[in-house]
Amino acid sequence: MAEHSELLAEMPAVTRLTTPERLKHAQKRRAQQLKKWAQWEKEIPTGKTGSDRKTRRKRRKSHSPPKTVTFPDAVRLLEAAARRDAEEVRLFLRGGGSPDLCNEDGLTALHQCCIDDAGEVVTALLEAGADVNARDSELWTPLHAAATCGHLRLVQLLIRCGADLLAVNSDGNMPYDLCEDDVTLDCIETAMAEQGITQEKIEDARAATERLM
Repeated sequence: MAEHSELLAEMPAVTRLTTPERLKHAQKRRAQQLKKWAQWEKEIPTGKTGSDRKTRRKRRKSHSPPKTVTFPDAVRLLEAAARRDAEEVRLFLRGGGSPDLCNEDGLTALHQCCIDDAGEVVTALLEAGADVNARDSELWTPLHAAATCGHLRLVQLLIRCGADLLAVNSDGNMPYDLCEDDVTLDCIETAMAEQGITQEKIEDARAATERLM
């Protein structure tokens, strides 16, 4: 795991990152954490001190299983999602894990997969009941992420699953504001028209979010 001093030093820079940038940063941190845990396991002292022998005898008598390194459920889910391992994600969810677990920035596996265009994992998460309108610390939803990256198929899937087209992030942007891909933007605007979203409703949604902030 990263040293506490390192995290404090990074904090001002991290808070200025966009959701896509922060997702990549979180993924890098998790990879470092896994690597350091693996290294820690290899470097555990094996010297046979008297204390060690007593401990081993006690373990043999009680038949206690050896201690293993475990990770929080959120780390397990996000790490599997980062690898686009749909089968591991499904196993985690079938075992009772929540699809809405998030990291310290509020980023869920659904956010991450919408940026990585990991469609199979997105489908698995949604089928398990993931919150299609989950918000991170900057109020980004998965639809904001997919729209920003121009992932048309994911945008279509999220909209079919009830994604909020009027969701406003902390910068006052809705998903359509952030979309630069013409085909994806047309998809979003068509859905907005079909839902009867007018300019007045758009402005009301922006104003409501500003009042909450």
